[in-house]
Amino acid sequence: MAYTTDNIKNVSIAGHGGTGKTTLFEHVLFAAQRIPRAETVESGRTVSDYSPEEIERTISIHTSLAHIDRHGIKINLFDTPGSSDFVGDVILSFRASEFVLLVIDARSGVQIETVKLWRLLEAQHKPRGIFITRLDEERADFRTVLADIKEKLKVDPVPFVIPLGKGTSYKGVIDVLNEKAWTVQPNTLEKEEAVPEDYRGAVDSARERIIEAAAESSDALMEQYLENATLDPQDIPNGLSVGLAENKFVPTFGGVALKNSGLIPFLDFLTSFGPNPRTAADSAVDSNGTHQNIAIDPAQPFAATVLKTAYDQFSGKLSWLKVVCGSLTNDMEVLNVNENKKERIGKLYTCIGKKLEEVSELHAGDIGIVTKSTTFKTNDTVTAGDGSLQFIPLKLPDPVHSVAVNAVSKKDDDKLGEFLMRSAEEDKTFQYTFNAETKETVISGMGELHINIILDKIRTNQKVDVETHIPHVAYRETITKKAGAEYTHKKQTGGHGQYGKVLLEIEPLERGKQYEFVNAVVGGNIPKNYMPGVEKGVLEGMATGVTAGYPVVDVKVTIIDGKHHPVDSSELSFKLAGRNAFREAMRQAGPTLLEPIQKLTVFVESKYLGDVMSDLSSKRGRILGQSSVGSFEEIRAEVPQAELLRYSIDLRSITSGTGSFSVEFSHYAPISGRIADDVIKAAAAFRVQETED
Repeated sequence: MAYTTDNIKNVSIAGHGGTGKTTLFEHVLFAAQRIPRAETVESGRTVSDYSPEEIERTISIHTSLAHIDRHGIKINLFDTPGSSDFVGDVILSFRASEFVLLVIDARSGVQIETVKLWRLLEAQHKPRGIFITRLDEERADFRTVLADIKEKLKVDPVPFVIPLGKGTSYKGVIDVLNEKAWTVQPNTLEKEEAVPEDYRGAVDSARERIIEAAAESSDALMEQYLENATLDPQDIPNGLSVGLAENKFVPTFGGVALKNSGLIPFLDFLTSFGPNPRTAADSAVDSNGTHQNIAIDPAQPFAATVLKTAYDQFSGKLSWLKVVCGSLTNDMEVLNVNENKKERIGKLYTCIGKKLEEVSELHAGDIGIVTKSTTFKTNDTVTAGDGSLQFIPLKLPDPVHSVAVNAVSKKDDDKLGEFLMRSAEEDKTFQYTFNAETKETVISGMGELHINIILDKIRTNQKVDVETHIPHVAYRETITKKAGAEYTHKKQTGGHGQYGKVLLEIEPLERGKQYEFVNAVVGGNIPKNYMPGVEKGVLEGMATGVTAGYPVVDVKVTIIDGKHHPVDSSELSFKLAGRNAFREAMRQAGPTLLEPIQKLTVFVESKYLGDVMSDLSSKRGRILGQSSVGSFEEIRAEVPQAELLRYSIDLRSITSGTGSFSVEFSHYAPISGRIADDVIKAAAAFRVQETED
């Protein structure tokens, strides 16, 4: 069955790790009669955690997709990972969804990853709601969590349910809007009952808060509310739909997923008021470079974005698509705008976890899967038009943890490289590069767990024995003062010889300016046709500095004079003269080492603040500022990259696994003294080892 745009809703379930997202996802599918029974995470048989690594670790590692039909409405549901190591999959699900449900554990309240995801949603102005899980636990308190949400997320949540009982006396929830009680039943769905009289006052108060939220959706409804202290019953649904789509309130639910409790009130709300795709848009750029917001519209020519690439051992390559405009059908020819190649679509699928279900058509707003595409990659734009429009790629965080990797056996190098390339295609927060400067293959990800899972898959599935080590830091060299030198390259080999003389001056440039070359020769002492050779020689000299052999940056080179021979001079002669003149001048120009500095942002609980700050100071970090978010702290600092190579491990140790961080390159800064001496010694040892190899 193909669903039209107005009958589709896309929802992501997200939150801190261990809050019960997968359990909620599983029981929602059961409540909607999409699966015959709900499995536990520990059983390894849930719909969404189906990969071997997820089953082994009992955590979500990949975003999974399933859908339900609720009163003729198709609801696409994403179950997302909770660990910051796999945030890339969470971000892709946010792009595909018009509504995000954040799951919060009633025992723990708002945790760090929830705060970070909330900030991301705020930046996107994405409609969202909250589901408070495990209300039957001894320390669970619905009202305490509501207060925690208000303090840490700076929002006043609107409860749409009231728990029946507290903690171990929990019996179910009251659906405030529809004034129904839903009580827990053993091994089946919750049962509808009348609202107990002793809860009538609490229900009336909560219902008043819901009506107020509906009134805030428009000036007309607010005017009616202020005049009558309520809204006409027929105006409430429209006010809630519009207000939610415009992110004007945060609906809050609760229950116990393992007992199938609290699910029906949430599903009824989502079906009636959840934003449909027409309320959203995607960002694109046209052929002139102009940015546009493209509304999800079934009336426009077909256009879609490739959300995700995955590989299945039976189905091969899977390309997840979000249809933005028009519709996609079987056997349709489309254009991959990024590759400028046409491709004919074979079969179309939706899925329930790893199980593919064939469909004939996908309408605007829907999400589906194409198998065995020859050109589709994550972030590609697919259209039926002329390719004048291209959707803007997802903005993903930079990797924070890197290791150098190599196959123990040289014969496995190609197999290792092939798997790493495929992993980088599947997961855009994983990077695989060869550093020609350090002669290392370096892989980077969002944390130690992220990297270890990929390496474990290589060892298990590809049977490749892999070893890792901390990667070398890409230091740089520069100069601190002005200096000059001359060099004459002269060689007689019989017949034509080699001759070229270069006189040059070098001086420091502002940090980050890289390089400037000036030809100040007058009188033709170096003919113009030889000057490119001089510059090539200078660049060769800059490729390996005189201090530790690292590339040279931020230098201005001025060619002052020179001399040529009418027979023996050549471009090669002047290249060699330019290279050696530069290196001689650099030795006299106060050469110094530069190290890369990273911009670091750390998120920790307040109780760990002192320990984290002390650790950053020991790492030569410079604190730029900090801010509080409830009981959490955000620390901003600049720290040398060399000190952060194992920071994901260090921070986990300091914060008992609760802290997280992000990094991005900032600038290069000079180093001297013992630190510089150690770098120079290490570089010399590396060159010796490289020579022996």
